[in-house]
This record gives sequence, C-alpha cells and structure tokens, in this order.
Amino acid sequence: MNAIQYPTGFRKWIIVITVVTASLLEMIDTTVVNVSLTQIMGNLGATLEDVAWVITSYAVANVIILPMTGWLSSKFGRKNYFVFSILLFTLASFFCGNAHSIWELVIFRFIQGIGGGALLSTSQSILFETFKPEDRGMATAIFGLGVVLGPTFGPTIGGFITDHYSWPWIFYINLPLGIIAALLSLTFITESIDRRVIDRVDWLGIGLLIAGIGALQIVLERGQTEDWFDATYIVILTIVSVLSLLLFVWRELSIDHPVVDFRIMKDRSFSFGLVFSFILGFGLFASVFVFPIFCQGLLGFTAQQTGELMIPSGLITIIIMPLVGTLLKKKVPPQFMAVVGFAIFYFFTKVLSSSTLASGESDFYWPLLLRGIGMGCLFVPLTAMGLSGLKGKDMAQGVGLNNMIRQLGGSFGVALMTTFIHTRLSVHRINLLNHINVYDPATQERLNGFTAAFMGRGMYPAQAQQMAVAALEGTIGKQTALMSYMDAFWIIGIFFLCCIPLILFQRHSRNAVVSMEGVH
Repeated sequence: MNAIQYPTGFRKWIIVITVVTASLLEMIDTTVVNVSLTQIMGNLGATLEDVAWVITSYAVANVIILPMTGWLSSKFGRKNYFVFSILLFTLASFFCGNAHSIWELVIFRFIQGIGGGALLSTSQSILFETFKPEDRGMATAIFGLGVVLGPTFGPTIGGFITDHYSWPWIFYINLPLGIIAALLSLTFITESIDRRVIDRVDWLGIGLLIAGIGALQIVLERGQTEDWFDATYIVILTIVSVLSLLLFVWRELSIDHPVVDFRIMKDRSFSFGLVFSFILGFGLFASVFVFPIFCQGLLGFTAQQTGELMIPSGLITIIIMPLVGTLLKKKVPPQFMAVVGFAIFYFFTKVLSSSTLASGESDFYWPLLLRGIGMGCLFVPLTAMGLSGLKGKDMAQGVGLNNMIRQLGGSFGVALMTTFIHTRLSVHRINLLNHINVYDPATQERLNGFTAAFMGRGMYPAQAQQMAVAALEGTIGKQTALMSYMDAFWIIGIFFLCCIPLILFQRHSRNAVVSMEGVH
C-alpha cells in the first residue's frame, strides 16, 4: 500500500469535483424531467401513457448498465470508459433537447441512461482510489452527496427551468457541465490500480442480463399503470425477467470470465450490504416520490415550491455526511450510525403522517430537516459496511452491484408505494361513504351549509343543491387522498423501524471501518 501514489493538493480536489459533478449529472437526470412531463406532452403531442416512457427508458438503461460497469471498465480501461460515458451522456442530452417526437425523445433518453448509469459506479471507483485508506470514510460521504442530492434537487431544477424557460433546457444544461467534466477527466484522471484481464466476451451473459434486468425494470415502472398482471405484456415481461435472471446467475457462476462475478457474494458483509442498499434505495426514492405528489396533488403547491421545500433537507445532508465520515474514521461503529439514521427517518415519516389539509410549508421544515439528517447518517455507514470486505479486482464488481441494487430498491419503493396508495384510496373511500347518507344528521348539516353558501352567491336552490353534492364529493375525495398519503408515510416509517434489528446481524470489523479498504 505504501508504494501507491495518491493524488494530493490541487490535483486531488480537481478529481473530486470532476467525479462528483458526473455523478450529480446522472442522479439529477433521474428526476429532473418528472415535473416537465405536462409541457413535453403538449409540445410533442404525446399521451400520458407515451410520455411515461421518457422516465421508464432512462431507468431501464440505468439498471441494465450498472452491474456491467466493472466489467466494461476492465475491458476498455476505466479512464477511457469514464470519458466515453460522459461524452455519450452529454451528446444524448443534446439530442433529447432537440427531439421532435416523443419516441425520438424516448430513444435518446435510453442512450442517455446508458451513459449516465456508467458514471455513477465509475465515479465511485475513481473517488476511492483518490483517497488514502484511512480517509475513505470521507470519500464515501463525498460520493453520497451526488447519490442523495441528485433525486432531491432534480425536481427543483426541473420545476425552475420549466416555469421560466422550456423543457429542452433541462437537457441542454448538461452540455457545458458534461464537456468540462470530460476535459478534466482526460487531463487529471489516471487508470485503475487494479484491473481485471478480460480475454473473452460473454455475449450470452450480457444478453440474459439485458433481458432480465430490463424486463424487471419495465414491470416495476409500468405495472401500476397497467393494473399489473391484467396486462398481457406485463405478464410476459415478468416471465422473461424471472427466467433470464435465473439463467444469468447460473451462467455467471459456471464460466471463468463472467460479466458479473457473483462469487464476491460469498463475503457475508457484502451480501448484507446489498440488502441495506436495497433498503436505502427504497426509502430514498419512495419518500422523494410520495412527498411531492402529496404537496402538489393535494395541498396545491407548485412544482417549484415543492422543490424549494427539499433544499434545506439537501443542505443538512451536505453537512452531515462529512461529519459521519469523520466519525467513522475515529472508529465510531457504523452499525451505531445506521441505527441512528433509521430511527431519525422513522420520526420524519411519523411527523409527516400527522399532516392535515391545512398543512403549509412551515409545517414541513423540521420534518424535512430530520430526513436530511437521517439520510446523511444512513448512506455512509451502510456503504462502508457492505463494501469494506472486498479487495483488489472485486471492488469495481462490488460497486456496480451495490449501485444496481440501490436503484432497484428505489424502483420497488416507487412501484409498491404507488400500488399501496391506490389500494388505500379505495379502502378509505368505501369507509367514508359508509358513514354518509341523506338521513344522517351530520351529512344533512354539511349539505345544508354548502347549499346556503352557494345560494348566497346568487345560485337558484336546485343549482345550489347540485353544487353542494359536488362539494361534498370533493371533500370526500380530499379526505380519502389525505388518509392514503398519511398511510404511505406511516408504512415507510415502519419499514425503516423494522430494519433496525437487521443491523445486529451485520458483522463488521472496527479496523475495516477505519481503513475502508473495500470501498471503491
């Protein structure tokens, strides 16, 4: 280890800025288009079903390429692959902004996702070879900024650009940053210290991986919209996914040069780390998904207002992550930090589950600060615990798998929360309607109040009565939605609370925490 020359001074921090910029670009683009879909639909003449593929295509490409990044880095050289991925992402961003039809946009979003997915894991590998072993807890924290802040600030950036400019600019803004990142990478980034020798290409394995992971991601992204297994293509893709992934695992375990080396899962810490990465992705993406919909769909916030609400949470995460990295360096057990993070995240969701229709921006300030602290306490120790046992050529493989599992956790989180909210909407509506009938005094009192109010505005009695019934229906709808969202926040919190005992099964050497040898 003494023979390794780590970058220092200006060169070191230029590398840090470069890779963090690259990872931020990738993670921001996972959510930046969400608030621009309405404008895209109108401009390109697309339906809601069509425009949803703009998000799905990017997510599918991301999750396909992530487990392959270690193999591709070894095959073509990490520096070459990193620069190529930045340029591919940047070029695809230009064509996304210049798209003249919805399907042209979907195709270039897929290509953008191929380049972007590679940036995440390759950035992490470069970052951890830039820091000395005893400083890699801090490196984990720095990398975590891109992973956590990207989905947080994406809607804010997208909302601002959409409100003040036009949707193509959410893609064009990537161009100068991508070009600068590519030039800095060519100048300052060096080749990997440890590089696997790739003699043969496992084309069958690559095909099975693309089919299995791609089909699974489409099922997760589109399942709720298509009422899950009521749609024939969802059923077919589910079967394709299961069979392809089973064959892929068997294939990779039976050949000498696998695309994804599952043998690294013999490391108990790494296997548990994958579980925690899934949990982290579930909580991060599910909460980021539910909260904006709740604020915009029910409380009437604009996209920009909702995004601005998330800024304090992101800023506190920026502060907390380096502090957690420092504590790990000082031999504070990562299990302790993770338990604190899980507990804080539970309290965040518990407070949100008590929201009302009268809740305003000030009511969410402290809960969102709690979320920022919780995510800061979770990301660094969970990553450290999962990857600290891997060494040498296994690092890139571990990083790719770890990031893929976190991405899948996010996809499962969004899919399950969407289905859960949809189900609870039906349950709560039925329960409320069971307590409402024309003979109920409370119902009559409410209808009479609405009728009187409408008549006070100059309406005829019959018209006022019709409007009163519609107003009561609107009230029921709002209360139904409110209770459903509150249930969603509550269930996310319980999920995190139940994860605390799982931490106790994770063995982790105190020395590994300090050195962080396996985090690449």
